[in-house]
Amino acid sequence: MYGIKEANLNEGYLERSNIKRANLIIEADPREASLKKSYFAEVNPEGANLERANFREANIKGTNLIGANFQKANLKESYFEGANLREANLEGANLEGANLRETNLKWSNLRGARLHKADLRESNLKEINLERADLIKANLIMANLQGASLGEANLQGANLRGVNLEGADLNWTILRGANLTGANFIGANFEWASLIKANLEGANLEGAKLEGANLREAHYLSFDQLSKVKTLHNTKLNGDILKSLKEKHPTLFEVS
Repeated sequence: MYGIKEANLNEGYLERSNIKRANLIIEADPREASLKKSYFAEVNPEGANLERANFREANIKGTNLIGANFQKANLKESYFEGANLREANLEGANLEGANLRETNLKWSNLRGARLHKADLRESNLKEINLERADLIKANLIMANLQGASLGEANLQGANLRGVNLEGADLNWTILRGANLTGANFIGANFEWASLIKANLEGANLEGAKLEGANLREAHYLSFDQLSKVKTLHNTKLNGDILKSLKEKHPTLFEVS
């Protein structure tokens, strides 16, 4: 194994490098380094400080990145499939178009990260921080977002088919035009979220908080789904379904 433990790559230049089996454990310092299009096969940079580094289009498939610091790093179009990013700090990082399929991001911080059109299919995003993140048109099919924080995140046009959002916080989240088919929202908080034109076919909303949420023009939203939520106080709904719910479940519209 090649060892560069305690190496200082600050402002270094390793573009298009093949860093196979290298050891970047904890003390390595590649802050602001340019690692564009580099290949990190079987690298172990656990706990490494990669703040502001340029990893654009880098191949980091299957890499162990537990606790790594990627704050404000450029990871646009990078390939992370199968990587372990548990407890990593990616606050403000650019992950536009990145492949994060089947990636472990449990307990990670992606607050304010840019994930426009990122591929997060089947990823473990349990209890992740995605507050104010840009997830426009991101692919989150079958991802696990149980207990995740998505306050003020933008998921406009995102694909959340079959996603698990049980107990997640989506306060003020934008879900306009998102595909939420078959998603699990048991106990989720949608207060003041925008779900205009979202597809909610088969979604489980049991115990969900929808106070102030905008559900106008939402597709495949049924009376049965909404009758199982925790609150609809100040919720914006289409006329017919709103009238029926107020007649049969008036307590849902009371102040919780």
